[in-house]
Amino acid sequence: MRVKHILPILLGFGLVVFLGMQIASAQDGRTAFLPLMTRPTDEQLAAAAAPQACNVRVNNTFAKLLECVTLDGVRAHQAALQAIADANGGIRTSGTLGYDKSADYAEDLFRAAGYLVTRQEFQFQTFIALDPPILEQVAPPPAGPIENSIMSYSGSGDVTAPVTALAAPPADATPGCEAADFAGFPAGNIALISRGACTFAIKATNAYNAGAVGVVIYNNAAGVLNGTLGNTFTLDIPVTSVTQAVGQQLAATPGLVLHLKTNTFRGIATTSNVIAETPGGNADNVVIAGAHLDSVNAGPGINDNGSGSAAILEVAEQMAKVKPVNKVRFTLWGAEEASLVGSTYYVNSLSAEEISRITLYLNFDMIGSPNHVFFIYDGDDSDATGAGPGPAGSAQIEKTFARYFDSIGRPFKGTDFSGRSDYGPFIAVGIPSGGLFTGAEGIKTAEEAAIWGGTAGDQYDPCYHLACDTYTNVNLDALDVNSDAIAYAVLQYAMSTADVNGVRGKGNFTPPALDNSDRPAEK
Repeated sequence: MRVKHILPILLGFGLVVFLGMQIASAQDGRTAFLPLMTRPTDEQLAAAAAPQACNVRVNNTFAKLLECVTLDGVRAHQAALQAIADANGGIRTSGTLGYDKSADYAEDLFRAAGYLVTRQEFQFQTFIALDPPILEQVAPPPAGPIENSIMSYSGSGDVTAPVTALAAPPADATPGCEAADFAGFPAGNIALISRGACTFAIKATNAYNAGAVGVVIYNNAAGVLNGTLGNTFTLDIPVTSVTQAVGQQLAATPGLVLHLKTNTFRGIATTSNVIAETPGGNADNVVIAGAHLDSVNAGPGINDNGSGSAAILEVAEQMAKVKPVNKVRFTLWGAEEASLVGSTYYVNSLSAEEISRITLYLNFDMIGSPNHVFFIYDGDDSDATGAGPGPAGSAQIEKTFARYFDSIGRPFKGTDFSGRSDYGPFIAVGIPSGGLFTGAEGIKTAEEAAIWGGTAGDQYDPCYHLACDTYTNVNLDALDVNSDAIAYAVLQYAMSTADVNGVRGKGNFTPPALDNSDRPAEK
């Protein structure tokens, strides 16, 4: 991608004036600024005169599309999402006006580009922290506040009580996961539990049933813990989290008394998915590219996942005049942060016949993390980590992304289909899946830092699920590279899915034989 820096302008009455600068048309149809009294270069004049600007030409080759998908275009969409959050309490959480305005923005853009757009509404159990959680050490001295992160779907409560710490690994490999772990627990105490081996909801439920009046869960690895109890958790007990270091320190403090206060709302809310598809293309061979549009209620979510959403919008705009061989469906999911509700609702709404028409799903969640690694979802389970391989065809999707990164000389590594993003519901019904990721709360290793730069020992995104996930919380190079990779893969599969399901496409988009020995026979 050739990065083209632009500045915002206001247009009116056919006259454009901007702080003593004159305007020429850039090659991509956007705005370029030239200082007054300065003779433009030959390159600038050529760009201004170029008849095939991005806003009028058909970007039906890799070269054309990747030239027109720009970092500035993606950043403009992120800036719009940031402005929406700023005007709506700093968040874009599903069920709030901030999300609705984000969906309106995307819908308007898709419609203007000529796509067929559907707003698929659904209801879900929402969670909003009405006030920041409070965790304070009362005794022994010194008393004072403790940095913490509320667990999504925590109940409300204001308690001051002694703390009982449960045994942690290696003494207990499954802390808080069995009711027996709470044998002899003093009712009325706050439970301090290590993360690991079971869901946070199971730990909190077992603590509640044992008489705990509050729960503090600490991480089992370095870094902040931003967890969720899940949208089915309804117990009215305050639950928050702290880092591993803080939790271990608290567990080793005799006579510990804590003050824990949470003020939350849990209830039924209405939100929507935004679904935009090409008017043409083979409706029996549908290619879906998706990203979640919502943020957590701690902040605006401009990397998580304003990065994937913005890239989808930019690619869709620049592909608007392409006539794909296969029908392409761009999807922006609501309520992902409430446990993949939007994508799950969508998949569950499909008939068996409709599912059979979907050839593949591409997922883009957090593609510009500040301390990034270029992760590609491990479709063939070649890393032998975590979950097994994706449905048949997922390996070929992984190879498509790998082929692009190889072509630009950028290193990458696999990441597990852990079920934490919107590919989950598609994989569950057998749809081949793949996509890109740059890391969340995971910790960058020294080996990764040696390859991709950044800081070993820090989170891939230090602002993951925090208020600081703003417009500035993005690695521009990672966002730039991944936006091009998305454009490459979407155009590839818009024109041919031969490597995934054997269906012939446009000849010049046939994947090379290299690394595709296991491709299905063409149909």
